[in-house]
Amino acid sequence: MAEDNFTLTTYYTIWKEYQEHIKGAIAPLTAEQLALRATPHLRSVGENAMHIIGARIGWFIITLGEEFGEEMSAYLKRNEVALRQGTPILTAAELAQGLDHTWQLMANCLARWSPADMQQTFPDELDGKQIYLSRAWVVGHVMEHDMHHGGELSLTLGMHGVPADFPG
Repeated sequence: MAEDNFTLTTYYTIWKEYQEHIKGAIAPLTAEQLALRATPHLRSVGENAMHIIGARIGWFIITLGEEFGEEMSAYLKRNEVALRQGTPILTAAELAQGLDHTWQLMANCLARWSPADMQQTFPDELDGKQIYLSRAWVVGHVMEHDMHHGGELSLTLGMHGVPADFPG
């Protein structure tokens, strides 16, 4: 954060720790464990990890127009091809890499943005109507999205007896 604010720094630190829990839970998984589901109609563990990564990309790159480097571009192409072809979920190492790359993108943005930047709005669409969302809203939404789907990962892994070091 461009200007040090105790509250924002505290939440950012908690979010970073949660990011590390998600990555730590995903990184050691086998292909079979990535395919685990809480129920047949819900996302698998691997699909949930891809969904977290995809939401970060969608909000920060597509909605906010942030730039990304060559590594992120290559990752996006692999991810897009996998999704289009209906091929198996990326490996645990690739998912962990995607979590790292997207985290770094977000961290770089948060370090650069000023309080005024956080209030800048961007057009989006909701139920066919154009709305305007601030960077602050997007950051908060992506944080709660990470927490929500991280909880799904933790629950699904726990249901199948796979240890995941999420805070209690």
